[in-house]
Amino acid sequence: MRKAFSLPALFTLSAAFILCCSSVIFAQNREKFVISAKAGGINAISGQADVHAKGQSEWQQLSITDDLDAGDRVRTANDGRVEILLNPGSYLRVGGDSEVELSNNTLDNLELRLLRGTAIVEATGADGLELNINISTPHTKLAIVRQGLYRLNVVPNDATELIVRKGRVILSDSHTKVKGGNKVVFSATNVTVAKLTKEEKKVQEPVENWSKERAETLAKANRRISDRMLTSAFSSFRDWDPFGRPNGLWFYNRDVRCYTFLPFYYGWGSPYGNSYSTSVYGPYFGVGGFLTGARHSWPQSGNGNSSNGSSGNGGSTSSGGSSSGGTHASRPAQSPIFDGGNGRRMPNPDNGGRVQRKIMDQ
Repeated sequence: MRKAFSLPALFTLSAAFILCCSSVIFAQNREKFVISAKAGGINAISGQADVHAKGQSEWQQLSITDDLDAGDRVRTANDGRVEILLNPGSYLRVGGDSEVELSNNTLDNLELRLLRGTAIVEATGADGLELNINISTPHTKLAIVRQGLYRLNVVPNDATELIVRKGRVILSDSHTKVKGGNKVVFSATNVTVAKLTKEEKKVQEPVENWSKERAETLAKANRRISDRMLTSAFSSFRDWDPFGRPNGLWFYNRDVRCYTFLPFYYGWGSPYGNSYSTSVYGPYFGVGGFLTGARHSWPQSGNGNSSNGSSGNGGSTSSGGSSSGGTHASRPAQSPIFDGGNGRRMPNPDNGGRVQRKIMDQ
């Protein structure tokens, strides 16, 4: 005998089904794009935050599943904080009572507009690597070109304050280079540059403390990327090259439920001092499968952009993986990470990578 369901029961069941499907779709979408070089992804939200999509008339509540497109704006309430992915390894963290626009989300010409409030940029990069994070405010335009920590405060109709704790900025109007340890104040009629005082070096705004906590969380998320996660993620790539960037990729760690930075080789670290000890090592695409063939060396920290086995610092690497000179000499030779035929991890006789990862995690 068929049992009849009441309308309220059917409504409850339908709602639960839709919610379940939404959760599954979220997980599938985030894990489908587990590897990404795209900017604009929302990676963390605390408190109240809203988004104004380009071409829309209303503000909507910001979601952790949102990916910002060019022209989209984000605003926070007094208690709000948002983390936005920039180029792989770099993050924009927006403080309370702030508003920012992602003007251009292409990695080659990334541009942000801080309209009001406070924002922190944590920029990760190898020594000497030229970054290109362009930021404009109502009072100035500048470009972040080196790894480091940067804080911007914007008071509308008043001034913009830039603090470079580490790194280097180029001011667009004068092409002046501002290095770490300096503060720049931009007003409608004047620009002043001064060394940070001892008090200014010690004082940390709440958003800076939150930024440091996020950096530690993301470094842990990197260290918790397992071999199985890497195998599963990379084995699905056949038709495009995810290694088209000079530094690394965004990797979605489903256990932590956020993206973290996955560099191409060892030696990368956050400007806060945290290490990204899980890396790709720089394997390449082979014929008929993914990540096949011989050992391959990618550019090391501070040696330019060569990727054909030669280093810009004078060292060279043969197909057998041996190296001489520069930073190559201190790193053990590595076997390819995955076998192109079955997706399994290739044997590494010296087990150098695993040992080194454990050392860096301590």
